[in-house]
Amino acid sequence: MILAIASGKGGTGKTTVAVNLALAVSSQKKGGAEVTFVDCDVEEPNAALFLHPVIEQRREVGLLVPEVDLGRCTYCGRCAEVCQYHAIAVVQRKVLFFSELCHGCGSCTLNCPEKAIRERLHVSGVIEQGIAQGTIRFAHGILNIGEAMATPIIRQLKRCAIPPDASHSLVILDAPPGTACPVVETMRGADLVLMVTEPTPFGLHDLRLAVQVAYNELRLPVAVVINRDGVGDDGVDRYCQTQGIPILMRIPLDRRIAEAYAEGRPIVEALPDYQVRFLDLYQRIGEFSREYRLEDKKGGGCCK
Repeated sequence: MILAIASGKGGTGKTTVAVNLALAVSSQKKGGAEVTFVDCDVEEPNAALFLHPVIEQRREVGLLVPEVDLGRCTYCGRCAEVCQYHAIAVVQRKVLFFSELCHGCGSCTLNCPEKAIRERLHVSGVIEQGIAQGTIRFAHGILNIGEAMATPIIRQLKRCAIPPDASHSLVILDAPPGTACPVVETMRGADLVLMVTEPTPFGLHDLRLAVQVAYNELRLPVAVVINRDGVGDDGVDRYCQTQGIPILMRIPLDRRIAEAYAEGRPIVEALPDYQVRFLDLYQRIGEFSREYRLEDKKGGGCCK
């Protein structure tokens, strides 16, 4: 199963849930699933602070961007015409290239009548892979400072980190906050999206937006974990009830959890009774996924 853990709002405890779920599932010696953890928040990855992976591989990644051979260029402007992102422009006898706008689609190279454009790798970040806690396959991406686009790194990160056959393992994609392109790219191809939210008006507002992206746009089943349960109001509960979104776990507002987080300690290590609770969450995720597939075949499914 490929499980994307998202939030909409930042700071809701998304990485906390992702890390502790991975640790709980990987700790099961008998019948436990092989766990792969992919930190897709390439602008600010922090799962490694809790999982302490041993990095075994590191490689630079980026986009193939155009490089113009001015000796062959006739300044016809065809490259600028086909670039839907306006990353290249031809002004009189000059070719201007704006790397921060380029999406690496290759249209300019393919459409140049003089074959005056070749592609070169523009390095925008790195991907690191290794093993965490002895059993968890770990990978994260790190976007270079000043780079504008995180999506290409996330795409390549998923391509190299997700096993070819993920049906008999658990792949956790720890998504960035928000609802922009990096989150969409993280969710794409997932079997289920687990939204982590808090019971506040702000949390509810961003949860609505994230559900619209996951279900309405990507047609992915959605379930919810409520963190800091006990503060705010019942707005999230009422929303989930009206939308048919199951709440699979509630994590109370607990000073002990905050202290463990501040020390960089996972909940399942600081408070061992949470080991059972996160294993129960994993079981509920599996049950909901199976129920959704059955309902989807009948034309139903979650989220109204």
